[in-house]
Amino acid sequence: MSVESFARADVCAVAIAETFRGDGEILANPIGTIPMVGGRLARATFEPDLMMTDGEAALIANDEAFEWPDGKVLEAWNPYRRMFDIVWSGRRHVIMSPTQIDRYGNMNFAAIGGDLAQPKVQLLGLRGAPGNTICHPTSYWVGNHNAKTFVEQVDVVCGIGYDRAAALGPVASRFHEIRRVVTNLCVIDFDTADHRMRLRSVHPGVAVGEVVEATGFELVVPDEVPVSRLPTDEELRLLYEVIDPTNLRGKEVPD
Repeated sequence: MSVESFARADVCAVAIAETFRGDGEILANPIGTIPMVGGRLARATFEPDLMMTDGEAALIANDEAFEWPDGKVLEAWNPYRRMFDIVWSGRRHVIMSPTQIDRYGNMNFAAIGGDLAQPKVQLLGLRGAPGNTICHPTSYWVGNHNAKTFVEQVDVVCGIGYDRAAALGPVASRFHEIRRVVTNLCVIDFDTADHRMRLRSVHPGVAVGEVVEATGFELVVPDEVPVSRLPTDEELRLLYEVIDPTNLRGKEVPD
């Protein structure tokens, strides 16, 4: 592989990896295919101290793909009660996938339409999103960037954004950080004075106008929007030969 032959999914995986840059020895909890691929890529390259959950009760040493569960190499036991100690201390960075998200990073994956007692569409529920967003850094992965996901107002607030965290005061602001939103089109951050969503970069082949049109509110768009970082030759080798040789990421984000 070379940097001349990369796929959109590879760029997305690299963008996910970049969300963990500088995290050091924390629990990385990327949920989903491309988030897990990106998290392992970060650990295999510039963040070797990351601990990676298997999604159940163990931390795994694997960067390579493996048959579940026999091929996984266990690094440590991580029972449920210990997870709360990690969460409450701020030593975790989770990546979740919102069904809806607004300009301040409030997210919903509980229900759509109607009231919470009888919604039009029942989804996951609040799950751990309230505690995640208050207790430690959170990023989001959106595999299909569209105006039904990026909305003016979410139907249910599961994870809190910057406006609600500010209203709650010190109880929320100690560890609250919505770091990035990575999508199949771009990378978004909240590096503005009022913590509104800002277009950080667009993936190769994506126009700024395409992102603006696919977003249901006004993004902060700088005068110059760079292209998202491309994978290096070594990152491509790891992606195609070690971490995801069957290219599951390409099924999630096809070219």
